[in-house]
Amino acid sequence: MANIALIITLSSLVALSTIGGGSAVEYTVTNTAENTPGGAKFNTDIGDQYSLQTMDAATNFIWGIFQQTNPSDRKSVDRVSLFIDDMDGVAYASNNQIHVSARYINSYSGPSDVKTEITGVLYHEMTHVWQWNGNGQAPGGLIEGIADFVRLKAGYVPSHWVRSGEGDRWDQGYDVTARFLDYCDGLRSGFVAELNKKMRDGYSQSFFEELLGKSVDTLWADYKAS
Repeated sequence: MANIALIITLSSLVALSTIGGGSAVEYTVTNTAENTPGGAKFNTDIGDQYSLQTMDAATNFIWGIFQQTNPSDRKSVDRVSLFIDDMDGVAYASNNQIHVSARYINSYSGPSDVKTEITGVLYHEMTHVWQWNGNGQAPGGLIEGIADFVRLKAGYVPSHWVRSGEGDRWDQGYDVTARFLDYCDGLRSGFVAELNKKMRDGYSQSFFEELLGKSVDTLWADYKAS
């Protein structure tokens, strides 16, 4: 079990440090929107400590999904920072920083609903921190699909997601691609982990055929037919 230390500073920045498998990662939460309804809702319905614990749990879950028991298999990340900002949209991750919309948080009415939704959002965004992206060559839809695949496996699937078999393209992204990847992972257990590993240095659609014996277009057709 990871060793956890919580530190609360006067600037309302909250930090958690975890050491697991020889890798030390520090997590921080900063609410820059405390004076907005969504920022206040974050404080009352979600909170810093829960967010820190969720980021830590997501990291360990992602390492498990990606089968990265050895720290050398992982991206080298020392610090992940979460910001609650007064912005449009839902969330995004960049340079090991996750930004979540306080306005989106405020759009949820019940404390349990918003907490569950933001937990799923954090699992998705934490995946972007840890996944390989083929040195920028992988399709954006695949990158987003892998992040939602992790969210799917973690059990945080919102009601508005498509059902299995729906969608227009395998790389449509998000829930569509996540469902397709789940199908592929069912054909070969650990497929997503192996695909992510292959994307450490580059990307090619041939990765699907190398791992599953069929082109990605054939796999998509099989998936739609199933």
